[in-house]
Amino acid sequence: MRRSHLTWCGRAGAVLLVVALVTMALPRGRAIAQTSDPAVVGQWSGVQQWPVVAVHSHLLPTGKVMFWPYSDAPYQWDPATAAIAPLANAGYNLFCSGHSSIGDGRLFVTGGHIRNNFGLDNASYYNPFTNTWTALPRMNAGRWYPTNTTLANGDVLVVTGDNNRRNNDLPQVWQVATGTWRDLTTARLVQPLYARMFLAPNGRVFFAHDTSRYLDTSGTGTWTTVGSMRVNGRSNYGSAAMYEPGKVIFVGGVDPPTNTAEVIDLNQATPQWQFTGSMANARRQLNVTLLPDGTLLATGGSSARGFDEPSGAVHAAELWNPATGTWSTMASCTQYRGYHSTALLLPDGRVLSAGGDNHPNAEVYSPPYLFKGARPTISSAPSSISYGQTFTVDTPDASSIAQVRWLRLGSVTHANNMDQRFMRLSFAVGSNSLTVTAPSDPRISPPGYYMLFLLNGNGVPSVAKIIRIG
Repeated sequence: MRRSHLTWCGRAGAVLLVVALVTMALPRGRAIAQTSDPAVVGQWSGVQQWPVVAVHSHLLPTGKVMFWPYSDAPYQWDPATAAIAPLANAGYNLFCSGHSSIGDGRLFVTGGHIRNNFGLDNASYYNPFTNTWTALPRMNAGRWYPTNTTLANGDVLVVTGDNNRRNNDLPQVWQVATGTWRDLTTARLVQPLYARMFLAPNGRVFFAHDTSRYLDTSGTGTWTTVGSMRVNGRSNYGSAAMYEPGKVIFVGGVDPPTNTAEVIDLNQATPQWQFTGSMANARRQLNVTLLPDGTLLATGGSSARGFDEPSGAVHAAELWNPATGTWSTMASCTQYRGYHSTALLLPDGRVLSAGGDNHPNAEVYSPPYLFKGARPTISSAPSSISYGQTFTVDTPDASSIAQVRWLRLGSVTHANNMDQRFMRLSFAVGSNSLTVTAPSDPRISPPGYYMLFLLNGNGVPSVAKIIRIG
């Protein structure tokens, strides 16, 4: 939190009757969708009031969403019923922590809040199946705004975060099997808070930044420079995602905000950042969310100068198509989702958008693919699989299935989703069933829980089956 939580965050409450008036009312450069057809622009739900601001949000293996505000009191939201229930407390302030899931589905939480720029050295597991917390050995120092990255062997890299107003520049790896920490003493590096980090197909961890790097986490750690971004400062509340194995996009950010986006392909011999299409709206404090059809949804953010300026609230979602590199303007939400907002893909294919300072509420976005006909269904699928295994997915819609997609459960805060990943799975069509081949490489699909989606020829996804691998 870079400024007071008492910052005023505006709300859009006026009913706009004429498109011309909407255009006049919006800051220059903002685009609005020119149709209300949900099959083209999607559709937002009404606003749901929540007990607290969802600063941190996580999709659990149970299919429910865990979230917490500026304290140690988490809650759970059920997407199927909209019911909210309190969860067990961790016993310390989870605000400004890092988080990711380990292979067995427990949430691994690092750091936390003493006061601004003073981080806790705590680490804990949350078990979503028993609603219990387990305290773990302390880290090498406090971390406020750290980043967790799950590795191919199931261990977790933890980097950055402030400790007593100074950056904790000593990366460390949580070794799940032994329950111990390993410091990467030859890999000290001052990184931005909540650094954007991604497990790459080569097994190293990619740091998406002005000067991008790989971190080899073996031994005591080694950094290698990869390339330079076209726009400096995107870590200043831009949002990034690995939209295909080894392919990363970094969107928006900086002050004043930019509408540009860059991509890099780590599968190339010499990866280089390149511009892709620009959004209609400049944004910082946005969230980007991977969707089962392979597109990327940008929600929230502000187009105005300043840390978190509600006068520049961007209500229109935008959808990026990696095949064309272009953005399309989608339907608009009603609430300003800026600093301390979160967004998550849900198992039913919708996207939760929640929080933002002084916004203890949520909206749910239904992408256009949910308005393009009947959805395929999954009758049954295994609850756990092994790497490279072929497994059966029973579906009465087998003959219509065109794609099978695999997305890791998300864990997001401060424009940084530390867990979402996407990949395509190969399959063969049988009689009322599919034979699907599981990912073979944990560097592409690290151990843990994923959503399996079936998509038909119209790009309409099923409700996902949540499956554990590894």
